[in-house]
Amino acid sequence: MILNSSLNSIAYSSTLPPDWPGGFWWHWLLFTVIIIVFALTLVMGFIWIERRGMGRMQARLGPNQAGPFGLLQPVADALKILLKEDIIPAKADRIVHWLAPVVAFAPALMIFAVVPFGDGAMLADLDIGILYVVAIASISAIGIFMAGWGSSNKYSMLGAMRGIASVVSYEIPVVLAIAGVVLVAGSMSLNQIVLAQDIPFILLQPLGFLLFFIGGCAEINRSPFDLMEADSELTAGFHTEYSGMKFAMFYLMEYAEAVAISAIIATLFLGGWRGPLLPPWLWFVLKVIFVFFIMVWTRTTLPRVRIDQLMALAWKFLFPLALINLIVTAIQILVWPDALPWILVPINLAIMALLILLWSKLFKLGWGRVEV
Repeated sequence: MILNSSLNSIAYSSTLPPDWPGGFWWHWLLFTVIIIVFALTLVMGFIWIERRGMGRMQARLGPNQAGPFGLLQPVADALKILLKEDIIPAKADRIVHWLAPVVAFAPALMIFAVVPFGDGAMLADLDIGILYVVAIASISAIGIFMAGWGSSNKYSMLGAMRGIASVVSYEIPVVLAIAGVVLVAGSMSLNQIVLAQDIPFILLQPLGFLLFFIGGCAEINRSPFDLMEADSELTAGFHTEYSGMKFAMFYLMEYAEAVAISAIIATLFLGGWRGPLLPPWLWFVLKVIFVFFIMVWTRTTLPRVRIDQLMALAWKFLFPLALINLIVTAIQILVWPDALPWILVPINLAIMALLILLWSKLFKLGWGRVEV
């Protein structure tokens, strides 16, 4: 343990001071700009990656006319949607209808306040950083419900209620998966969690990673859990009555949440900014893009589930596995209080495979038994 601490102090001796580049306000201003530019740039990049990647996976070209390789397609889409007329239904609650996109979009940016881009390179290194992330992420659900309520449209309201139901249900296994990471790292600070990953936590917590990934995708309405926005379900869900810039904010919110969940997964399970040779911020960006690519891959592979299957998966499958994962992690921490050894990597992988296999045989999720 002492040797590991010494190596860490040598390898990451270039820790930025808490007030870099000097003074509270300069630090706040610089990292606010970095967060906004980082989030919006990756949002545009993710839109292009998803459309282009899905095109290749589905044996078609995808966007290829606006700019080289279609790189300017997100810009063209943004200009088109911003020029559209802003329509508000006659019976809508105008104030709630106007505030909903702002309330839904803002938390996706606020999450990055505690995400480290390097050792100490972050807006605020909170001791309860991951608790802050969980709390702020839940606020987006209020914006979704405001959109459904303020639109005076029963289909929008149903879509919003589905969104709230999925967030409430999947928040529990997600938080339990996070608790396993906190037990292993011994801290709720995201920067300390990254520093604790001499062994990436995706290897020590493979079941926790799977639970967090599935639950996170369900919370941000990523396919195959995007029932509240599915064209075949409830028109366009909670944002049916939105157009123009307000619709653009909801569109940006969905991809900003994808950026945020990818960044949190990269930080909690993939070592965050840690990596050889390349600059820390570049390692972080590459890991975020890799996680989002997995999301695109699952979207093109898996069929959309029904609402009963969505809820059953959370309560009958993910929740029990999350509890068992937390108990197993606590036992391992008691046996090896200093640091978990490499021998636990194959053991935890075997435990994950065994639990998934057993649970798929024992529980029904609305479509019959889940076969692996």
